[in-house]
Amino acid sequence: MAQINPSILSADFARLADEARAVEGADWLHVDVMDNHFVPNLTLGVPIVESLSRATDTPLDCHLMIQDPDRWAPQYVEAGAGSVTFHVEAAAAPVRLAREIRAKGARASMALKPATPVEPFEDLLPELDMLLIMTVEPGFGGQAFLDIMLPKIRRTRELISKHGLELWLQVDGGVSVSTIERCAEAGADVFVAGSAVYGADDPGAAVRELRDQATRATSGAAWACGH
Repeated sequence: MAQINPSILSADFARLADEARAVEGADWLHVDVMDNHFVPNLTLGVPIVESLSRATDTPLDCHLMIQDPDRWAPQYVEAGAGSVTFHVEAAAAPVRLAREIRAKGARASMALKPATPVEPFEDLLPELDMLLIMTVEPGFGGQAFLDIMLPKIRRTRELISKHGLELWLQVDGGVSVSTIERCAEAGADVFVAGSAVYGADDPGAAVRELRDQATRATSGAAWACGH
């Protein structure tokens, strides 16, 4: 079944505990960490993740859009994150970092910016639990989905299938009721949705609607046959 990860980047930061509870039916809570260096925006860090992990039973999916993730990523596992994503463009030693994240007890994920091809990292895929394809330029919420990323999602799914991996394929950026089916048909099975969830009158209902849409699209997708 498709997984929906609401992004708290689109939530009310003054009411994060309440906003987390509003989407308790979600699979994960996506936490965007930005350092104003790797991306031109500044959000939150380890103390907020620690607080959130105590405020919700929904596991935390931390997406680190930061420089030097080799140094900082393990701290997010210790803060309570169940999944930690680092950007390959920022990591000095991605294999070592993925192994360290896993050794500390979290799922290891690697993110690719829109212009970063997946093919050079084919041999790294077995070291990961999830690969994140950015479908907008990272740094800000509410951006329009980049349709030109759909072939990249398809190629990534083909690589996952080629190696017989149990690797989740996540998309992040512009995911909504009008784009999620295209992402699912292309091969994604984990979907980050910000404004599509927190901009809705009922965030919990929005999560369920997105999941239903993605699950239907996946069931009819060629890549999912026998998956």
